[in-house]
Amino acid sequence: MSSHHGNTPAAWTAVVVGLLGFTVGGVGLMFDPAKMMIFWVGVVIVVVAGVLFLVMDRLGMGTER
Repeated sequence: MSSHHGNTPAAWTAVVVGLLGFTVGGVGLMFDPAKMMIFWVGVVIVVVAGVLFLVMDRLGMGTER
């Protein structure tokens, strides 16, 4: 791996959005009874993080220049 592996705007944005999605999903599961709609919103946010990374990578923000 190179010295800048994962140190790009695309990678950091995807990680932050993914962590937000996991947090939202986890909060949804902590309710009694579990709020499955909030959980699924978290899952969608995690999927959006992956798509966001791919789009930003294609725009050139995924590689060091």
